[in-house]
Amino acid sequence: MGVYTVFRPAQRRYPVTSDPTPADTAADTATAHAHHGYITSKEDYLKRLRRIEGQSRGLQRMVEEEKYCIDILTQVSAMTKALQAVAMGLLEDHISHCVVDAAVAGGPEAEAKIKEATDAIARLVRS
Repeated sequence: MGVYTVFRPAQRRYPVTSDPTPADTAADTATAHAHHGYITSKEDYLKRLRRIEGQSRGLQRMVEEEKYCIDILTQVSAMTKALQAVAMGLLEDHISHCVVDAAVAGGPEAEAKIKEATDAIARLVRS
């Protein structure tokens, strides 16, 4: 696997201004689980995915127009790197939002979220 840039959306997490009370934590956990970790950067992800979709259409056009193999492979590599960058950004959001929230809550949900994240990392490493 080559070197690629991690897609980092412009918007980041909400800042913590004080130590939460147990009531705050319960309310935040309920709210957090109502949304996915990427929700604050949804438009950034959609923009990036639309760009990748355009790259895919360009690849199809290159094959239809019988372009040189190496040129097509170069574009496949660029598209793959773009998808990997989106995947890494989503993984980072998932860990810093969903996994952290579950870890704070503890119990079987925390173990399940950690296992889920580990499995996702393993899939990304294999790809």
